[in-house]
Amino acid sequence: MKRKLQLTAGMFVLAVFTAGAGDKRVNLLPKLHSGQTIIYLIRYRTDKTVKTESNVVAPMVPNAAQTDAHGLLRIEILDVQQQGAKPVMHARAEFLTLDSGVWLKRPGDKKPDWDRQRVDPQGKSIEFTISPDGSVEKVKGLDTLFPDQQQAWQEWVARFALAWVLPADGLKVGEKWKSEQVEQAAAPVAGLNWARDSAYVRDEPCHARQLSILGEVSASSGPPDTCAVLLTTATLKQKSSPKDATPEDFKLHELKTTGTAKGKNENITYISLTTGLVVRATEEANQFMDVVVAKADGSNRVHYNVDAKSHSEILLISETPLNRP
Repeated sequence: MKRKLQLTAGMFVLAVFTAGAGDKRVNLLPKLHSGQTIIYLIRYRTDKTVKTESNVVAPMVPNAAQTDAHGLLRIEILDVQQQGAKPVMHARAEFLTLDSGVWLKRPGDKKPDWDRQRVDPQGKSIEFTISPDGSVEKVKGLDTLFPDQQQAWQEWVARFALAWVLPADGLKVGEKWKSEQVEQAAAPVAGLNWARDSAYVRDEPCHARQLSILGEVSASSGPPDTCAVLLTTATLKQKSSPKDATPEDFKLHELKTTGTAKGKNENITYISLTTGLVVRATEEANQFMDVVVAKADGSNRVHYNVDAKSHSEILLISETPLNRP
């Protein structure tokens, strides 16, 4: 499968930068080499509720769903080639545990069966390339994974590729910038754009994490690191009129939509000043849509609203029992 993913975090080409507090600029691109292996713990939760009012069968109406996925993702760097000021990275990713395999200890719980919780013993994996502009290309194998695993990988790669879309000459502490990006996901409301306000907030001590045999997560025993802390607040804005928000593909099916969509996401990313690796990243997202879909003549009206919340976290893991003898 070949595809190109334009990441949610990846449209900083329109960014407008303002003067920062410090004079020293730092380059936050990761320092990678062929054969390098990196492991991340990914936690991803969603809660989507859908209310529908209709007396007809409603196509393209999203389903309500709850997801609580978490797993260990191992990334092997296959090749790194410098292209101008930024590298092209080709890598392979493989889940070491199922979405329920990373067990967070609770009182009375039994020791997890790590061998039985290993995922895809046949070795399913994802190969992909991160290009100099921050887009993810040449993705192979993603469609062979479970949906929860696909979503978890996409959450990880969006955070990991952030540094590629930052300025090649680096950032200063206190620097702020704005950006815009067209919403990439299909939606029954046209003209959706994300407006982002970002800042290099500060530097602070940070640690990779280690995972115990009981699934407990703690700071690694290695030397402390210092991370750049980046904060981005994204607001979903609707440029289409609520009275006629029909996307072009809906018009082709002789449908008309009216309504509104809005949302707000907050991302906090900790990037090591030593290695350039994302040590920790979190995202809190809230999105809402209230839409009526009808035939172009006004018949067969379907009114539904969607309220979706999600939380994701990725943690760099320096030590795990899964790779011990």
